[in-house]
Amino acid sequence: MAKRGTCTNVSYRTQSPSSPPPPLDLKDRVKCISLSEPNKSKLKLYWSVIRPNVVYGCETWILKESIIQKLYVFESKILRKIFGPTKDANGIWRIKRNKELDELIKHRNIINYVKAQRLSWFGHINRMPETSIVKRIHKWKPFTGRPAGKSKSRWEDDVRNDLK
Repeated sequence: MAKRGTCTNVSYRTQSPSSPPPPLDLKDRVKCISLSEPNKSKLKLYWSVIRPNVVYGCETWILKESIIQKLYVFESKILRKIFGPTKDANGIWRIKRNKELDELIKHRNIINYVKAQRLSWFGHINRMPETSIVKRIHKWKPFTGRPAGKSKSRWEDDVRNDLK
């Protein structure tokens, strides 16, 4: 059996080398769709180009629930385009659920990526010399107290929650 791309095509072996490859029959097309090689390259493209551009500067973000939700929605849309629909046991096509997408990417979602980047930046700040401007700004305490009412979350609070 010879391979054409990622799909097996038995009749391809019987033809002369100068002739073009035969068109895939429906059975081979389904095999091509079900194999994950094209998805791996699309996923690598997403992880190496799209996601870093979306979360540029995320080391300093304060993650609010609204931002988390928007990032999850964005990532789910992209992953659904990459992995495509799923065929149920009864033959009906449907979109993949969030849980299935999370298992396909092995729980390496965009929020975990942002948290990892933020912890990396926190470690970088702590290793800086005391004379560094970034470290002095990080350690600076304002002269006035915080306003009354529900306090807004701070970057340091988010980092502490990430460490837990």
